[in-house]
Amino acid sequence: MPTRSDQRAGLAYGVAAYTMWGLLPLYWHLLDAAAPSEILAHRMAWSLPVALVILAVLRRWSWIGPLLRRPRKLALILLSAVVISANWFLYIWSVNSGHVLEASLGYFINPLVSIAFGVLFLRERLRPLQWTAVGIGTASVVVMTVAYGKVPWIALGLAFSFATYGLVKKGVKLDGIEGFSAETAMQLLPALGFLVYLGLHGRAGFLTGGVGQALLLAGCGIATAVPLICFGASAVRLPLTMIGMLQYLAPTFQFLLGLTVFHEAMPPERWAGFALVWVALTVLTWDALRTARRGRAALADAAARSGEAAAVGALRAADAARAASAAETAADRTAAPESSDGLTR
Repeated sequence: MPTRSDQRAGLAYGVAAYTMWGLLPLYWHLLDAAAPSEILAHRMAWSLPVALVILAVLRRWSWIGPLLRRPRKLALILLSAVVISANWFLYIWSVNSGHVLEASLGYFINPLVSIAFGVLFLRERLRPLQWTAVGIGTASVVVMTVAYGKVPWIALGLAFSFATYGLVKKGVKLDGIEGFSAETAMQLLPALGFLVYLGLHGRAGFLTGGVGQALLLAGCGIATAVPLICFGASAVRLPLTMIGMLQYLAPTFQFLLGLTVFHEAMPPERWAGFALVWVALTVLTWDALRTARRGRAALADAAARSGEAAAVGALRAADAARAASAAETAADRTAAPESSDGLTR
């Protein structure tokens, strides 16, 4: 059971992680002179050295050998690396193409898509309010599609790719830093190959964009790893319900950046779509909190009943012991006493 100080630290780590993820559009915007594909390649290439440094500090190498002897798990890691690479590329492209608001919508929708995946692929059963939230989220996509005359494919692409990543990760079953290291190891060679190709054709922003851009591109690994480390530190200290609420911080920051920093348009139909998503998430969060509260009450009641049963059992055992002792005393008293010569009177 985490202590109060652990929970405070976990909350601080969680807020830091989701705040950094929410502010990442500012970092990618600094690199808008580079192509999204090059930014992605640098993010993939520089993430592995950061991961190796973390593993060296933590001395966590023992998982590598067993992993290499499990081809199915390696195939799942490869799949997760491909899916998260697609998610990263779409996110970077959307930010540097002026679609920060739609990107934020994707991460608002993501929890609803993850719930739908749980039903479709993991045979999970939803509570009525969860079905309501999914229905409202679907309605929001329909509203935006009708209003704009096109499907919000950036938001859906981000939501579905990240939900797919989460689904695959459930099969991999590696801790945060181990999974991150394995995925970036899979990403390294394709990323290096693409960067070499850009360099040979004179299209590498790392070489032609000056020292500032080169440092920013190299820093993509740190920008990727640091929020992940904070998230891992938070996840082991906080209950899942708290993590679930914190995850809305990132798209909220993205939404605010899209409005105030990047000055993207927010016509009434887009407000309507976002409002429906927020209603869905409110329903989902309220249901999660209510379920968690009921679960805690049930556990407390079970513990109280267990304590009462233990107390009753102890009392009964004590009564039985006293009864046995009284019976022995009575038996001693009713038994014929022996005379001094050893014969019974």
